[in-house]
Amino acid sequence: MRAPVLLAALAAVALAPVPGMAQEADLTVVPPAPTDYKAKTTSWGEPDLRGGWPIDHLNGRTPLQRDPAQGNRAYLTEEEFAQRDQAVQQLAKRYENEDSQGTMGIGHWAEVANANRRTSWITSPANGRLPEYTAEGKRLSGEMKSTWRRNQPFNWVDDFDSWDRCITRGLPASMFPFMYNNGRRIFQSPGLVALQMEMVHETRMIPTDGRPGIPVQMHNWMGESRGHWETGNTLVVETTNFRPGPSATNIGTTGSPPENDTPVSEQAKMVERFTMTGPDTIIYEFTWTDPVVFTQPWSARLEWQRDDDFGIFEYACHEGNVQIRNYINASRAERAQATQPASGGSR
Repeated sequence: MRAPVLLAALAAVALAPVPGMAQEADLTVVPPAPTDYKAKTTSWGEPDLRGGWPIDHLNGRTPLQRDPAQGNRAYLTEEEFAQRDQAVQQLAKRYENEDSQGTMGIGHWAEVANANRRTSWITSPANGRLPEYTAEGKRLSGEMKSTWRRNQPFNWVDDFDSWDRCITRGLPASMFPFMYNNGRRIFQSPGLVALQMEMVHETRMIPTDGRPGIPVQMHNWMGESRGHWETGNTLVVETTNFRPGPSATNIGTTGSPPENDTPVSEQAKMVERFTMTGPDTIIYEFTWTDPVVFTQPWSARLEWQRDDDFGIFEYACHEGNVQIRNYINASRAERAQATQPASGGSR
């Protein structure tokens, strides 16, 4: 666990005006990713994305989905930003407050960064919200089970989602910030890019050598990725072959569906763009298409910042850990107690 720290280097970024925005600028417009930066290359000639790219600086209360009251605005007004900034500063004091009181709670667990001006991570649809489910999407969502659902009994391992079971956070969930474990590191070798993620100790392997995809009958929790280089600085990654099912993934970031009930089908596809816009910046964008679950594709965008000194901690959780058994035992005991007749009374 890390103490939540407001990094001075990020403060100027968070408090600055929206890039390229005049005072009367259109707050609904997200500028396209610049492509004029010339990235340095590896010894084998590919753009060099290697290094630490943690997304803890994005953990500043920006939601996945936009508040409907904000309409199609991609950025906060000055007044809205001031309110978010004040809320974030209060959250950042939790660690210090707990220390002064000799206690340890959420302040020692959850990390918070500076506020930023984005109204949502989702950029399309224009309202910044997840599209409606299809009829089948609603059915699959209704079958999902996890510890995020309230008043759900637990009898066996299939009453938990893959994140509960420490198997995977899945995609696209793993690419969004959470309240902890936001480490990212990119490694490269000829024909291969590897993206190490702190949460659930996973590493995405992305071949860039043109090899064909695997048979459609084979499914992986994180899908199967293939990448190629475009416009000099952009790594484009297409991922298919996701493992389907009602418990395949949960988004689990601020502003996502409250019960994390977002299923995945065999037809899901994710197309990502990693565009290096400076020596220490990457604009990360993706589009998620799943016609079985959603009525239309949806897209998101996050701005990454280099931090090669960020230390990735051990994610001490694995499939078969004791917590699943504890949930089941406690749930069974609770239900058994509820069926017992009330004790006491007069004789």
